[in-house]
Amino acid sequence: MAEKEDKRTVWTFASASFLNDFGSDMIYPVWPLFVLALGANMEILGFIDGLGDALVSLSQAASGYVSDRIRRRKVFVWTGYVFGSASRVGYALSSVWQQLVPFRILDRAGKMRGAPRDAMIADASTDENRGKHFGLLHAMDNLGAVCGIILCIALLYFFGWSYNSIFLLAAVPSVVAVILVLVVIKEKRETGRRIFKGLSLKDIDNNFRLFLVLSALFALASFSYSFLLIFAKGSGFPIYTVPILYLIFTVFAALFSYPFGRLADRIGRKNVLFISYGFWGLLCLIFIFLQAYWWAILFTFVLYGLHRAAIDPVQRTIVSEIAPVQYRASSLGAFQLVIGLFALPASLAAGILWQTVGPVVPFIFSLALTVASGILLLWVKEKRPESI
Repeated sequence: MAEKEDKRTVWTFASASFLNDFGSDMIYPVWPLFVLALGANMEILGFIDGLGDALVSLSQAASGYVSDRIRRRKVFVWTGYVFGSASRVGYALSSVWQQLVPFRILDRAGKMRGAPRDAMIADASTDENRGKHFGLLHAMDNLGAVCGIILCIALLYFFGWSYNSIFLLAAVPSVVAVILVLVVIKEKRETGRRIFKGLSLKDIDNNFRLFLVLSALFALASFSYSFLLIFAKGSGFPIYTVPILYLIFTVFAALFSYPFGRLADRIGRKNVLFISYGFWGLLCLIFIFLQAYWWAILFTFVLYGLHRAAIDPVQRTIVSEIAPVQYRASSLGAFQLVIGLFALPASLAAGILWQTVGPVVPFIFSLALTVASGILLLWVKEKRPESI
């Protein structure tokens, strides 16, 4: 009975993620074009995207801590979907880029759902299938994104919808996700009293600290996808192909997230993380040396999709296993906080380097940090299923 309940929990969250990403990715393919159309430049785009990434981490850290403290997780999940839906309505009503900022904050604050939801999935998993479950979650994320992107392209180029009308429609799927979580998910109630003193640095070991450091370093390297899309546009790709490029990397992320999650269960989490760093490093090399070839630029979006498919499920799996079990949500939130604090300067620095030195320079900087992160990863000790 418990196994059946756990499976239902995992699949319900996966379905809700599909719905939410179906809505959000009706926006993301045209997001950089929309921001620039409202009067922003590349520095402003980098600031807005970096601010959003940083807020994702702040919201997850806060929700993870509070979730462990009050021993409730479900409320953060459905509230996060409500925020995401409301923000899309705000985007649709914006007429200048400054108006986007508060709704971007609301949108990214909706990511409060991440750490509590991931903790519930980790709790509903065993050591042998945890990577697979996180891979399934990310696969459904990206499958929803694929459907959203296809609908965005159809509405934009075949039916002539405006950005604003598409954004309004994008608010609907997350409302359905809210209803699904509220109706289906039955949160397990803890019995007995437990004193919660809060996660602190002394509660985590040097192994976890090292993983936080290298993850922060890589977060500084991995700036927003918006730069890839604008680079492609500047390399000669017509504006109408920008959503298609976004679709390409999302399709590959959707197709390979689950296989990479299963692969992490078989060959180890670190090995898959090395693979994801390799994809990103190769992407940077292509932008540095082969930017004149359209086929090479096109291939970078395949690499980006493979990179996201490998890194997203395995990072969550590693953190959920090397962190203290009693602080699982707090640790997942703290992990997102650390990498998020570096996400803002990552995209902002990339925007400044792009504007002042040239569009290739951010990729050189990113490649150097990726190599450094990979070297540090060599020293991290993962907990394999048979030893947990």
